[in-house]
Amino acid sequence: MERLWSPWRMTYVDGARQPGCVFCNALAAGDDREMLILHRGDHGFIMLNLYPYNSGHSMVVPYQHVSTIENLDAASRAELLELASLAVEASRRILRCDGFNVGLNLGSVAGAGVADHLHMHVVPRWTGDANFMPILGDTMVMPELLPATYARMRGEIEALVGERAGHPINSAGTIIVVPGEGVVLASDDTAGLSFPVTPICPPETVSDAVL
Repeated sequence: MERLWSPWRMTYVDGARQPGCVFCNALAAGDDREMLILHRGDHGFIMLNLYPYNSGHSMVVPYQHVSTIENLDAASRAELLELASLAVEASRRILRCDGFNVGLNLGSVAGAGVADHLHMHVVPRWTGDANFMPILGDTMVMPELLPATYARMRGEIEALVGERAGHPINSAGTIIVVPGEGVVLASDDTAGLSFPVTPICPPETVSDAVL
Protein backbone atom coordinates (compact mmCIF):
# COMPACT_ATOMS: atom_id res chain seq x y z
CA MET A 1 0.00 0.00 0.00
CA GLU A 2 1.38 3.42 -0.99
CA ARG A 3 1.18 6.27 1.50
CA LEU A 4 1.87 9.94 0.87
CA TRP A 5 3.60 10.63 4.20
CA SER A 6 3.26 14.26 5.31
CA PRO A 7 4.41 14.85 8.91
CA TRP A 8 4.60 18.63 8.29
CA ARG A 9 0.78 18.65 8.39
CA MET A 10 0.96 18.08 12.16
CA THR A 11 1.25 21.88 12.44
CA TYR A 12 -2.35 21.95 11.21
CA VAL A 13 -3.52 18.84 13.06
CA ASP A 14 -2.13 19.97 16.43
CA GLY A 15 -2.71 23.71 15.94
CA ALA A 16 -5.37 25.84 17.57
CA ARG A 17 -8.64 26.04 15.64
CA GLN A 18 -10.01 29.44 14.66
CA PRO A 19 -13.66 30.07 15.51
CA GLY A 20 -16.19 29.49 12.76
CA CYS A 21 -15.63 27.82 9.40
CA VAL A 22 -12.16 28.22 7.88
CA PHE A 23 -13.60 28.37 4.35
CA CYS A 24 -16.38 30.83 5.14
CA ASN A 25 -13.88 32.97 7.07
CA ALA A 26 -11.51 33.00 4.09
CA LEU A 27 -14.31 34.17 1.79
CA ALA A 28 -15.36 36.91 4.20
CA ALA A 29 -11.81 38.17 4.77
CA GLY A 30 -11.81 40.11 1.50
CA ASP A 31 -8.12 39.45 0.77
CA ASP A 32 -7.89 36.59 -1.70
CA ARG A 33 -4.10 36.69 -1.89
CA GLU A 34 -3.70 36.47 1.88
CA MET A 35 -6.29 33.69 2.06
CA LEU A 36 -4.68 31.84 -0.89
CA ILE A 37 -7.92 31.99 -2.90
CA LEU A 38 -6.99 31.33 -6.53
CA HIS A 39 -10.34 31.82 -8.25
CA ARG A 40 -13.95 32.64 -7.36
CA GLY A 41 -16.65 31.10 -9.51
CA ASP A 42 -20.42 31.54 -9.43
CA HIS A 43 -21.04 28.79 -6.87
CA GLY A 44 -17.63 27.96 -5.44
CA PHE A 45 -13.94 28.80 -5.32
CA ILE A 46 -10.44 27.32 -5.57
CA MET A 47 -7.79 27.89 -2.92
CA LEU A 48 -4.33 26.55 -2.13
CA ASN A 49 -3.93 24.39 0.94
CA LEU A 50 -1.77 26.14 3.55
CA TYR A 51 -0.65 22.71 4.82
CA PRO A 52 -0.27 20.77 1.57
CA TYR A 53 0.22 17.05 1.09
CA ASN A 54 2.26 17.96 -1.99
CA SER A 55 3.35 21.07 -3.86
CA GLY A 56 0.37 22.67 -5.59
CA HIS A 57 -2.22 20.96 -3.36
CA SER A 58 -5.44 22.92 -3.91
CA MET A 59 -9.02 22.64 -2.68
CA VAL A 60 -12.30 23.27 -4.48
CA VAL A 61 -14.96 24.57 -2.11
CA PRO A 62 -18.64 25.41 -2.69
CA TYR A 63 -19.96 28.66 -1.24
CA GLN A 64 -22.84 26.67 0.21
CA HIS A 65 -21.94 25.56 3.74
CA VAL A 66 -22.98 21.90 3.80
CA SER A 67 -21.26 18.74 5.00
CA THR A 68 -22.50 16.21 2.43
CA ILE A 69 -22.66 16.32 -1.35
CA GLU A 70 -26.32 15.34 -1.55
CA ASN A 71 -27.22 18.57 0.26
CA LEU A 72 -25.51 20.74 -2.35
CA ASP A 73 -27.79 22.40 -4.87
CA ALA A 74 -27.50 21.19 -8.46
CA ALA A 75 -25.61 24.26 -9.71
CA SER A 76 -23.00 23.93 -6.96
CA ARG A 77 -22.52 20.23 -7.65
CA ALA A 78 -21.98 20.92 -11.34
CA GLU A 79 -19.52 23.75 -10.78
CA LEU A 80 -17.56 21.75 -8.22
CA LEU A 81 -16.38 19.46 -11.02
CA GLU A 82 -15.77 22.36 -13.42
CA LEU A 83 -13.59 24.12 -10.84
CA ALA A 84 -11.74 20.88 -10.13
CA SER A 85 -10.94 20.54 -13.82
CA LEU A 86 -9.55 24.10 -13.79
CA ALA A 87 -7.30 23.24 -10.84
CA VAL A 88 -6.12 20.03 -12.50
CA GLU A 89 -5.36 21.65 -15.86
CA ALA A 90 -3.57 24.64 -14.32
CA SER A 91 -1.50 22.35 -12.09
CA ARG A 92 -0.63 20.07 -14.99
CA ARG A 93 0.53 23.04 -17.07
CA ILE A 94 2.76 24.76 -14.52
CA LEU A 95 3.87 21.88 -12.28
CA ARG A 96 4.22 19.18 -14.97
CA CYS A 97 2.98 16.52 -12.57
CA ASP A 98 2.50 12.87 -13.52
CA GLY A 99 -0.95 12.42 -11.99
CA PHE A 100 -3.43 13.57 -9.36
CA ASN A 101 -5.39 12.45 -6.34
CA VAL A 102 -8.79 14.16 -6.58
CA GLY A 103 -11.56 13.53 -4.11
CA LEU A 104 -13.83 14.31 -1.18
CA ASN A 105 -13.52 13.21 2.44
CA LEU A 106 -17.07 13.34 3.77
CA GLY A 107 -17.19 13.27 7.57
CA SER A 108 -14.50 13.17 10.23
CA VAL A 109 -14.44 9.37 10.14
CA ALA A 110 -13.46 9.58 6.46
CA GLY A 111 -10.56 11.92 7.20
CA ALA A 112 -12.17 15.33 6.67
CA GLY A 113 -10.23 18.03 8.51
CA VAL A 114 -13.16 20.44 8.10
CA ALA A 115 -16.16 18.13 8.23
CA ASP A 116 -18.91 20.77 8.32
CA HIS A 117 -18.04 22.35 4.96
CA LEU A 118 -17.33 19.84 2.22
CA HIS A 119 -14.36 20.46 -0.07
CA MET A 120 -12.61 18.59 -2.84
CA HIS A 121 -8.86 18.01 -2.68
CA VAL A 122 -6.73 18.25 -5.83
CA VAL A 123 -3.28 16.84 -5.02
CA PRO A 124 -0.63 16.76 -7.78
CA ARG A 125 1.51 13.61 -7.83
CA TRP A 126 4.92 12.83 -9.26
CA THR A 127 6.59 9.48 -9.72
CA GLY A 128 8.60 8.86 -6.54
CA ASP A 129 7.03 11.70 -4.54
CA ALA A 130 6.52 9.39 -1.54
CA ASN A 131 10.28 9.21 -1.01
CA PHE A 132 12.56 8.74 2.00
CA MET A 133 13.04 12.43 2.91
CA PRO A 134 9.80 12.89 4.93
CA ILE A 135 10.27 9.51 6.62
CA LEU A 136 13.91 9.89 7.69
CA GLY A 137 14.27 13.63 8.05
CA ASP A 138 10.76 14.88 8.85
CA THR A 139 11.38 17.10 5.82
CA MET A 140 9.34 17.93 2.76
CA VAL A 141 11.25 18.86 -0.39
CA MET A 142 9.18 21.67 -1.93
CA PRO A 143 10.25 22.82 -5.41
CA GLU A 144 9.07 26.38 -4.69
CA LEU A 145 7.59 28.52 -1.92
CA LEU A 146 3.82 28.71 -1.44
CA PRO A 147 3.52 32.37 -2.59
CA ALA A 148 5.31 31.49 -5.84
CA THR A 149 2.99 28.54 -6.45
CA TYR A 150 0.03 30.81 -5.71
CA ALA A 151 1.19 33.45 -8.19
CA ARG A 152 1.74 30.93 -10.97
CA MET A 153 -1.47 28.99 -10.30
CA ARG A 154 -3.61 32.12 -10.13
CA GLY A 155 -2.22 33.45 -13.40
CA GLU A 156 -2.73 30.13 -15.16
CA ILE A 157 -6.29 29.70 -13.88
CA GLU A 158 -7.18 33.20 -15.07
CA ALA A 159 -5.76 32.32 -18.49
CA LEU A 160 -7.75 29.06 -18.58
CA VAL A 161 -10.99 30.82 -17.63
CA GLY A 162 -10.41 33.19 -20.53
CA GLU A 163 -9.71 30.33 -22.93
CA ARG A 164 -12.84 28.44 -21.93
CA ALA A 165 -14.93 31.58 -22.31
CA GLY A 166 -13.51 32.19 -25.78
CA HIS A 167 -11.50 35.22 -24.68
CA PRO A 168 -7.90 33.99 -24.41
CA ILE A 169 -5.38 36.10 -22.55
CA ASN A 170 -2.62 36.95 -25.01
CA SER A 171 -0.34 38.88 -22.66
CA ALA A 172 0.53 39.09 -18.98
CA GLY A 173 2.29 41.38 -16.55
CA THR A 174 5.31 40.45 -14.51
CA ILE A 175 5.83 38.31 -11.41
CA ILE A 176 7.37 40.52 -8.73
CA VAL A 177 8.50 40.14 -5.12
CA VAL A 178 6.72 42.44 -2.67
CA PRO A 179 8.48 42.74 0.73
CA GLY A 180 6.38 41.13 3.42
CA GLU A 181 3.95 39.65 0.91
CA GLY A 182 6.04 37.19 -1.06
CA VAL A 183 5.75 36.59 -4.78
CA VAL A 184 2.70 37.93 -6.59
CA LEU A 185 1.50 38.00 -10.16
CA ALA A 186 1.02 41.64 -11.08
CA SER A 187 -0.86 42.90 -14.11
CA ASP A 188 0.24 46.03 -15.94
CA ASP A 189 -2.13 48.21 -13.91
CA THR A 190 -1.82 46.61 -10.44
CA ALA A 191 -1.79 49.26 -7.70
CA GLY A 192 -1.50 51.96 -10.35
CA LEU A 193 1.98 50.80 -11.32
CA SER A 194 3.17 50.09 -14.84
CA PHE A 195 4.93 46.82 -15.63
CA PRO A 196 6.16 45.38 -18.92
CA VAL A 197 3.56 43.23 -20.67
CA THR A 198 4.81 40.00 -22.24
CA PRO A 199 3.07 38.15 -25.10
CA ILE A 200 2.02 34.56 -24.42
CA CYS A 201 2.78 32.06 -27.18
CA PRO A 202 0.67 28.87 -26.72
CA PRO A 203 1.28 26.31 -25.30
CA GLU A 204 3.50 28.51 -23.11
CA THR A 205 2.18 29.10 -19.59
CA VAL A 206 1.53 32.57 -18.21
CA SER A 207 4.38 32.27 -15.71
CA ASP A 208 6.82 30.95 -18.33
CA ALA A 209 6.01 33.90 -20.57
CA VAL A 210 6.59 36.35 -17.74
CA LEU A 211 9.77 34.76 -16.46
